[in-house]
Amino acid sequence: MIFNLLQVPQVDPEAIAIQADSAKVALKEAAKVLAEDPNKFLMGLGEHAIAFGLKVLAAIAIYAVGSWLIKWVRKLLRAFFNKRGTEPTLSTFVISFTSITLTILVLVITIGTLGVNTTSFAALLAAGGMAIGMALSGTVQNFAGGLMILLFKPFKVGDYIKAQGYEGTVTEVSIVSTKIRTVANSIIVIPNGALFNGNIDNFSEKPFHRVHFDVSVAYGSDADKVRELLLGLAAADERILDGKDEGTAAPSVVLNSLANSSVDFRLVVWVKTPDYWPVTFDITERIYKALPENGIEFPFPQMDVHVKNG
Repeated sequence: MIFNLLQVPQVDPEAIAIQADSAKVALKEAAKVLAEDPNKFLMGLGEHAIAFGLKVLAAIAIYAVGSWLIKWVRKLLRAFFNKRGTEPTLSTFVISFTSITLTILVLVITIGTLGVNTTSFAALLAAGGMAIGMALSGTVQNFAGGLMILLFKPFKVGDYIKAQGYEGTVTEVSIVSTKIRTVANSIIVIPNGALFNGNIDNFSEKPFHRVHFDVSVAYGSDADKVRELLLGLAAADERILDGKDEGTAAPSVVLNSLANSSVDFRLVVWVKTPDYWPVTFDITERIYKALPENGIEFPFPQMDVHVKNG
C-alpha cells in the first residue's frame, strides 16, 4: 500500500496532445493579432508585462516581510530560551526547526503569488517528507528520545551515569545521541532512543552517596574485634560523613551472613558523590592490610573429609 502511494502517476498521452494543441492555437491567435493590429498586440503584451511585474513586486515584498518576521521569531525564541535557561542543544534545534518551517511556508506563498500552482509542490514536499521519515525511522526515534532527554533532563553534561551496560561521565548530549567517557577514557556513543527508554542510574543526581564494603573473615574470628576495626577505618577517613547531613547516616557494621566457608560482615558509610570511587578504592585497600595485621584471617574455600576404616 505504501509503495502504491509513492508510485509516480501515469502520464495521459491524450492530455499532453490537448495541451500541445491549445498552445499551438494560442500562438496562432497571437500571430494573427500581431499581423492584423500590431498596436493592440503590443498593448496586450504591455498589460500582461505590467500584471506580471506587479506579481513579481508583490512576491518580493512578501518574501522580504516573511524574512524579517522569521528573524524576529528567531530572536524572540532565543531570548525566551536564554531567560528560562534551556539546554543549548534543545534551544538551537527548536530555533532551527522553526526557522526552516517558516522559510518553506514563505517560499510556497511567494511562488503562489507569482501565479504558479503550489498544489503539486506541496504534494511533492509531503511525499518527500514521508519517504525520508520511513528511511530514517531509527533516527526519528533517537531524535524523539533526544528531545525527551533535553526536556526532562534525567542527566546533564558532567554527570556520572550507568545506562545500557556502560557507565561513565557524560561529555556531550546531542539531539540524537549521548557520549559518555568511561574510567578507561573510552568514549561511548549511545543512541538517545534506547537511552531514554532504558534504565538510567545517575550517580551525580544527589550530593551524597552510600558505599558498602562486604568483608569475609574466617570462622572463629572475634566479631567484636572485626566490627571495631572496620569502624576505626571509617572514623579515620575524613571523607566519610558522620551522619549529620540530611539523608545520610553514621558508619555502621552488621554481620551480613554466615556463608559456607566464611563469616560475612558489611561496612556501610556515606560520602559526598565526588568521593565515591576514591573512598571505595582506599578503604578496600586498608581493610586488606588492617585485618591480617590484627590477627583476623581471610577465609578460603574448604571442605571437611571424614575417612572411615572398612
